[in-house]
Formats: sequence, structure tokens, C-alpha cells
Amino acid sequence: MAGLIVHEWIAPHGGSENVAEAMARAYPDAEILSLWNDAPARFPGRVVRESWLAKTPLRKSKAAALPLMPTTWARTDVSAHDFVLVSSHLFAHHVGGAVRADGPPKYVYVHTPARYIWTPELDARGDNLLAKALARPLKRIDKLRAADGAVFAANSAFVRERIRSTWDQDAIVIHPPVDVSRLQSVDAWESQLSLDELAILKSLPSEFVLGASRFVPYKRLDVVISAGEAARLPVVLAGSGPMKAGLEAAGAAAAVPVTLVDRPSDALLYALYEAASVFVFPAVEDFGIMPVEAMSLGTPTVVSAEGGARESVDALAGGAVVEDFNSSSLAAGIDSALSADMNAARGRARAEFGEATFASRLTTWMDTHALR
Repeated sequence: MAGLIVHEWIAPHGGSENVAEAMARAYPDAEILSLWNDAPARFPGRVVRESWLAKTPLRKSKAAALPLMPTTWARTDVSAHDFVLVSSHLFAHHVGGAVRADGPPKYVYVHTPARYIWTPELDARGDNLLAKALARPLKRIDKLRAADGAVFAANSAFVRERIRSTWDQDAIVIHPPVDVSRLQSVDAWESQLSLDELAILKSLPSEFVLGASRFVPYKRLDVVISAGEAARLPVVLAGSGPMKAGLEAAGAAAAVPVTLVDRPSDALLYALYEAASVFVFPAVEDFGIMPVEAMSLGTPTVVSAEGGARESVDALAGGAVVEDFNSSSLAAGIDSALSADMNAARGRARAEFGEATFASRLTTWMDTHALR
């Protein structure tokens, strides 16, 4: 027998998928199961099973498939495996139903309890009429399944508190892996750019405040513009999304120059991190990979006191945490961040957030519970 790694669905891009990949590398003999797999190249040479939903049009609509997910997971037979390791941000932790005394132990790594239903204010998909109608019964089912005998790890202390408040369960904290080794393997990411990308980079001011994410409301990139105004520094916003026109309008009205970089490649994003004076990340995230990336490349970072991103800034001493986003707080936060010892922060990033650290903490957690 072998272990089973379970993930909600496998997409070409996504932080939770990156965690599932790291799990698969930590347990190379384990099978992998998801509702559907839209990125076969993520797990070359591995057995990746799909649920019955993969054979239906529902795989194209998470909202439409949502009501069927809990039952699909709960009725999945996991008895043939030595252990079940779940990467969950919706209902994957329901897999196999209740843990049986003669069955495999179940370890659940929680990116967040389902934001669709528990914290819809942080996820626009929770505004879907179907999600709203189903929220109450799904909350009841979700809390019951969380009490079925699994043990939990949270990707941040912020999510640990959410697990307590929603499921009435405890968890240890294991921060997710960040590809620090790759980020730090290049002396200067500018050297990896195409000629067109290099022209974009060279056109930017010598000093600037950087914001980067999808251009959607909850990422709060308008705050990055306010931060630039507070610090009297130009602003660069990197990403793409439906708020592009609105951000362009806000930038045109700002008291400092604002430049949008549309759909940067990984190399260009990393070069932007390196070129920026400071990275401002105002979103309330469960953890927040981008602040770790920025600090890993030596860029001081300013984040909100609310959410999981503050944990990486505190752990690396690589920036500042602000309680609110008024002008004086932003100016003070940027001033404080600019005094951080980023050489030390870079070194701590390798030790704290590298994949080897994640794998060691993950396997130790599972081995400890297996011995109980």
C-alpha cells in the first residue's frame, strides 16, 4: 500500500497546488487524487486519480459543482492507503468520511476553511446566489466533517484561529513552502529578461513603491497608490484583472507618477521586486506568498496587521506591519521598512520558508501523530 495525497482540483497556477506538489515530493510513492486535473504536467510520472465530476461538464464550473463536492469527497474510498494527506481550501478534508480505527489516519493541511461559505467578505465567489443559499447547510456539514477524526495543520496562525472559530478544532502551524532557492539562484533577474521586458524595466523610475497581484478589489491596490503618495515616491503596479481601467484612472489622478505593468512574466516580476524601493501588500490573505518572495530578493515589505502576511514579515524582520492605511501610518511603515536589514532577511527566508523546511515540518507532524 501507499499513501494518498488529496487536493481539491489541480489548476495550472495556484499557491495551494504548489503546496500539493511539495507534498508529492515529500512522499514520492503516494498516489494523488483531485476532483479534476487541469494540469497533468504538474505531476509527471505520478498516478493522479480524478473523481466522477471530471467526466461531467461540472468540472468547468466550480460554483455549479459546489453542492456535490462534500458528498463526492465523503463517499470516496480511501481504505487501501497507509495514510491520507489532504491539501484543503474547500471540502477536500471530507474525503473518506469519518476516520475509522482500522483505516488510514487522515492529516489535513488547511489553506483556509472554505471562504465561499465561512468568510465570503474575503472572497467574491461567496456573493454567488447559489453559494449564499447553500451557506447554512454547508457550514453545518463542514463543521461535522471537521470533527471526524482528522488532525489539522494550518498554513498560518491567522488560519489556525479561523479553524478554531469555524470548526472548533485546533491545528499546528506549518507555513507553506516558497521557492526561495530558485528566487535566490539568479544574481540579478534583470539578466533573465527579454529585450521588450528589459525596456519596460529601464523605463521605470530609479526608486518606486511596488504593488503586485491580480487587479481585483480585495487586493486593495489603491492603497499602494496611497502609500506612494504618503512616501512621495512613484508607484508601479504589476498584474492584470478587471480593475485595470479603474487603477489607471486612480493613477492618473494621483499626486505621484503611477505605472501599470500588465501581465508580467515571473522573471519580470522578480526583477521588479529587486528594483523596487519597497513592496506594499495591503490584501488580507491567509498567508501571502508574494511578501516572502519580495523579502527573499532583498526588498523590504509593508503589510497589513490583519491576515497571515504579517507572520512572514515578523519572522524575517524584513519590513513593517501597519494597523491601518491612513497617510501617516503608511509613511511611517515605509520609513520603518526601509531601515530593515535585508541581507539578514534573505538568509532567514531560506531557513524559514524553503521547501526543505516545509517537508521536514510536514513529515515530523505526521510521524508524531502516527506514533500516538
